[in-house]
Amino acid sequence: MDSKSVSYGICRCCSVKGNHKSLMKEYYENGTRIVYIDIFMECFNLYLSTNQEISTLICDSCIQRLKEAHIFRNMVINSEHKLLTNVNENDTIFINVPAREMKIVDIKKEVLNEVKEESTNELVDCDSDYTPCENNEEDVSELTRDIHDNDRIDGEAELLARFSSNFKLPTRNSLYTICQGYVTQLDLLKDKYIVPKTISKLLEEDTISHKQNNWLSEKMAQIQNASVILENASLVPFKSKNRLGFPCFYCRKIFEGLDKLREHQEKNHKRQEIRSILGTYGAECLVVYVDTTDLKCLICEKFLPNLNELKSHLVKIHKKKFYSELTDRIIPFKLTQTNIYECQVCGFNFETFGSIERHMNIHYRNYVCNLCGTGFITKYRLKVHNKSMHTGGNYPCEICKKVYTTHQKHKNHVDTVHRMIKRFKCPKCSERFSEYFRRQKHLVEVHGLAPLKYRCNVCDKTFDRRYTLSRHMKRDHLDERDFECQICSYKCFTKNELRVHMVKHNGERIFECSVCKKSYARKKTLREHMRIHNNDRRFACAVCGQAFVQKCSLKGHIKTHHIEYSLPPNF
Repeated sequence: MDSKSVSYGICRCCSVKGNHKSLMKEYYENGTRIVYIDIFMECFNLYLSTNQEISTLICDSCIQRLKEAHIFRNMVINSEHKLLTNVNENDTIFINVPAREMKIVDIKKEVLNEVKEESTNELVDCDSDYTPCENNEEDVSELTRDIHDNDRIDGEAELLARFSSNFKLPTRNSLYTICQGYVTQLDLLKDKYIVPKTISKLLEEDTISHKQNNWLSEKMAQIQNASVILENASLVPFKSKNRLGFPCFYCRKIFEGLDKLREHQEKNHKRQEIRSILGTYGAECLVVYVDTTDLKCLICEKFLPNLNELKSHLVKIHKKKFYSELTDRIIPFKLTQTNIYECQVCGFNFETFGSIERHMNIHYRNYVCNLCGTGFITKYRLKVHNKSMHTGGNYPCEICKKVYTTHQKHKNHVDTVHRMIKRFKCPKCSERFSEYFRRQKHLVEVHGLAPLKYRCNVCDKTFDRRYTLSRHMKRDHLDERDFECQICSYKCFTKNELRVHMVKHNGERIFECSVCKKSYARKKTLREHMRIHNNDRRFACAVCGQAFVQKCSLKGHIKTHHIEYSLPPNF
């Protein structure tokens, strides 16, 4: 889903927060223009408030319900039309009554019965001495023909037979209050000469245009977009990189370097194969990773800076057909030998391919989570996200009784801790490891690979893990104290720090000193207290040499006795 076509807010129908589409904007699905407010009014004949302070967004779940309602409405209309066209004057039809009172009547007999009652009443009123013969079929048929000819048009009796006896057809004047839109269209046709050929021609044109608009499905349009780009540009398509290297998109052979992969594709594969290969993918997982190094157009040999410029070039210069309203399925990367991956959209650098692959979900939001608004390239990633983040529950470990919120976390715990499964295999040897970072350490120490270092863009410090870099940025540069205590004004950087702090408010003093019987809520505080009994004076003053048990005592000493000396930073 294109990020420009959604906005964050509340759904107008179900009040769910997230990134939703607009009721008022135009969208195109399968080549067909869609405005959700028009479908809403057509299905339910409801006029929503136009107050500017009220949200005009609609979520994917409500869109699906609206589409189903629209399909059901059209099905009922088409079925009704077929039934009416197949009904003849002498056929039996169903009277429009509740299901429990459903009955079959013959229209001709029903009309005759009504005529007999009316004729009897009229003759008695006019001439009291006249007694009509109930078996006089000539009189009845004559009277029926007179009523049909004078008071009703062709087909009116059949129509009236479907309703109650007191039902009356609307007149032109009553239509202005019953269906103003319909009578307005009738007024536009006033004094115009309409022939059957004109109507049949309009119906034929509408049928042709309808077929043309719906002939190309969304998946086929996305395949068309991807094929146009890959067939006419010097891009190297590949599957998601794994620990062994880059798999070829055509045959799945794995190559350690990009140069070998490019050489393999030029010798063994034709670019025209890409269309048939893309056809084997489902619409929800259709995605192609490409390397954009030395990007150029193969038609005119012109070098281009990025993928967006290539698209515009193919459309404007070479007149290639491209469906720009659909989401992008080609994800650009720029792979270098330095193991530094640069995002081709925002320019941010990453040290691993896995980190930049996850980062691309921010730019290519083809599938959006309805609960938190997070976007993903494929629907499979969205499903994994929903299971791990939004599918709550209690999954206790049968061995150690620890409880986990998701099935995946429970499985990872059992496999790693109790079953001792080592799922991280070294690509250079047969050694296996239970953790990713242990494998990386093995590759550095045994096989001589360069260690992964995550560099801070502000102070050039390096870290072994991206989490450590993120924590450093929040703590030292951004000062983002996102976690706040609900009881006091304490703020901290991590959830673990907040958990440790909460012991001060609701923790029991279960750690007791064996010497003086003082108790503490934290084991760490008890250890610091034990230094008093052990006379562990590890904090010495650099000016006078006096030592203290606690760091805070040293700080107080310096401020009191050595005020002329400033404390070192981060002391």
